[in-house]
Amino acid sequence: MTYKKSNFRIFSFIFWTIILFPILFLTTIFTLISIEKLGYIPSFDELENPKSNLASEIISADNVLLGKYYKENRTIIQFDDLSPNLVNALVATEDARFYSHSGIDARGLARVLFKTVILRKNTGGGSTISQQLAKNLYRMRLQTATKPKSKLGKIWGMGIMKFQEWVTAVRLEKNYTKEEILVMYLNTVPFGHNAFGIESASNIFFNVSPDSLKLEQAAVLVGLLKAPTWYSPLRNPERSEVRRNIVLTQLEKYQEKLNKTTGWQLLTEAQFDSIRAIPLLTDEQKQTHNEGRATYFREYLRTYITAKKPEMKNYKDWQKKIYYNDSVKWFTDPLY
Repeated sequence: MTYKKSNFRIFSFIFWTIILFPILFLTTIFTLISIEKLGYIPSFDELENPKSNLASEIISADNVLLGKYYKENRTIIQFDDLSPNLVNALVATEDARFYSHSGIDARGLARVLFKTVILRKNTGGGSTISQQLAKNLYRMRLQTATKPKSKLGKIWGMGIMKFQEWVTAVRLEKNYTKEEILVMYLNTVPFGHNAFGIESASNIFFNVSPDSLKLEQAAVLVGLLKAPTWYSPLRNPERSEVRRNIVLTQLEKYQEKLNKTTGWQLLTEAQFDSIRAIPLLTDEQKQTHNEGRATYFREYLRTYITAKKPEMKNYKDWQKKIYYNDSVKWFTDPLY
């Protein structure tokens, strides 16, 4: 009898240790992350006012875009400026349960654990669009102060960064609507060929605005998110077309769910087949500092934009008249 009681106690101890330890461990980790004891985590102010590099646009009096100045060629747009084709293709490909989770997709994580980790099958990642936005918007991969040298240290560091993404993704879901998260994501992601954000990508690859993207064009741009260079429609059109058709297949697979959540217009199998058969067509519009409209004028204007207030210490003694003229221009020329 005593032997059975002893075994029962041992069994109970092991059972409750297995159950409680992960809960206590995760609670501790998330608490330490929330108070920034394990590295950078965006504050509520940063969540409310996210920052991204934006392009300055030069627009003529007749409302023609002459060019841009930028470090990253990005122009922010609103959700209403997006084609429904683009939104639904993105959700179907990157996060099919986007409208039903709160930042973390438990089913997706379970799939990764059992199929990818245990069964060694490539079933894709478990990151949600909200997690990817957290990573892109706050550069979490670059926030680690020191890079661990040991393999164990690297694994631990990667795990902490993933937990940071989870915490930030949940905070994003609390602060923004689903539509705001989608457009923020599309405004931040790089598409290659100097295109940052969906507005630049739509114009560079197809010479259209994001709200005018056809389904096959939207599928190309969503396909680029997996690997912008590898699936570039300009450099690797064959791969891009294959990837485009995979996106269309995902959209066909989840279209009934999207119909219920977003009102997506259902398409027949024949319609999807006809779209997949459309040749890959692009209309490249290069947007660089040395190409496009009025390049000489843009360079002349740039000298004004980057000019600094004249100071006598930056002039030689014989340049006093030049300093005077520059100072007058600084205070009277509206371009300055």
